[in-house]
This record gives sequence, C-alpha cells and structure tokens, in this order.
Amino acid sequence: MTAPLCFLASRAEPVAADAEYTSVLGFAGLRPEQLVRIRLDQGEEPGPLTQYAGVILGGSPFTVSTPESDKSTVQTGVEARLMDVLDEVVAHRIPFLGLCYGIGVVGRWAGGLVDGRYAEDTAAVTIRLTDEGLADPLLAGMPDSFEAYVGHKEACTRLPPGAVVLAGSSACPVQMYRFAPGAYVTQFHPEMDAEAVRLRIEVYAHAGYFPPDEVEEVIARTARADVTSAHRVLASFAALALDRPEQRAAGESAVAS
Repeated sequence: MTAPLCFLASRAEPVAADAEYTSVLGFAGLRPEQLVRIRLDQGEEPGPLTQYAGVILGGSPFTVSTPESDKSTVQTGVEARLMDVLDEVVAHRIPFLGLCYGIGVVGRWAGGLVDGRYAEDTAAVTIRLTDEGLADPLLAGMPDSFEAYVGHKEACTRLPPGAVVLAGSSACPVQMYRFAPGAYVTQFHPEMDAEAVRLRIEVYAHAGYFPPDEVEEVIARTARADVTSAHRVLASFAALALDRPEQRAAGESAVAS
C-alpha cells in the first residue's frame, strides 16, 4: 500500500484548522487516510518522515520574523520542531510543500531573509510564473499567470542560497520557490477558495491582516476571484509525491504480497 502524505498544522483555532485540512484534502484529491494531520500546535509528533510519501506544511497565524522575545512558547516550539523537519526532508529527499507560513519557516532555516517589506493585504492577486516555474514539473500545464489568494505580514526579501524563484506578483517578487529537489514553498494559498478565504477573514478579523471594520469589504473583494488554477499546485504535488519510484515499488510490493 502506498504511504500517506503528512500534513503539518499549527492553527490553534479549531474551525480554521479543520477547514484548512478539509481544503487541502479536497484540492489535492486525497482521501483522509492518504493525508495524516499532525497538530504541531498541540504537541503532536509526526514520527520519522520517511514513513510518508511527502509532507505538506499548512499556513499559520504565526509570523517567523516576530522578535523571539515576543513569540509564544507554542510558536517557539513549533518553529524549533520545523527546523528538525526540514533537516529530515532535505536529508532524505522527501517531497515537501509549504503553504504561506512555509516561506517564512524555510527562509529562516535555509538562510534567506524574511521580513515585512513585501507584505500583502488579504486579496486575490495575479501570480506570474518565471521561466524556471514554467519548466518545473510541479507546475507543468499551469497557465503563465493565474489568480490566487494572499494575505501575509512577511515575505521573502532575500532568497536562501540555491533557491530558485518559480513565481512572483507585482507587489511580492517571491510567491513561490524551490529550495531542494522536490521541495517547494508558496507565499500564495493554493488551498483556498472563496468559502475558505471568507472563513479565514472572519476567524482572523482581529489578527492584524486588515482593519477589523473592513471585514465585509475584504470578503466582498475576494469573493469575485477565480482561483481555480491555483488549486492545481496541490493536486500536482500530491501526484508527484505518490508517483515517486519508491512509492510505486511499495505499492507493487503490497499488491504482490
């Protein structure tokens, strides 16, 4: 039997946490048994990552560039654990996809610069693939440009050594990059549709992404976007992770036995 993927989560708000997992499942085209959710914010441990076909890191209200003295003990613990996760991902060449928060975490781990220079308001923006993005197998068949939801207080200002930019937007030059073979991060949210972004807006209305009295305005402007192409990133990642030679071999072995 093919190994499942691992979904690393750190949202403490139950409604947002559950909705994010459901969205990733749906747009990745996976069944629940194919995506094991690990709540890092609750101290859950994924165990050896080699037991998974790949790893998806979900978004988070945490901001990596927050001064260490201002971080909660939960955030400090989650980020320390993710440093170990990334060591393991790269050492064992495990497929990895980090969503939004992933750019901050990977940037910190890999020696890039993450700060507030290219923060973006909650909105749908046009994402444009670079030449390297158009040639990357994860993005095969994607249009040159597409709409996706964003909303972040920090972004990548300087790439980690060896990273390759795959996509950008007019206000945020680094919307996606590859930092190792089969290992990616996106600043935009491929897991969100209009319903998901509305829920996030309501849950995080007082989290500093926009003035709380503008909730209805933000919901209205995001509801009009067509972000269906962005969802293909998740489906493509799941397909590539599950189709690795070692995964096919494990499935064939299970059938033979």
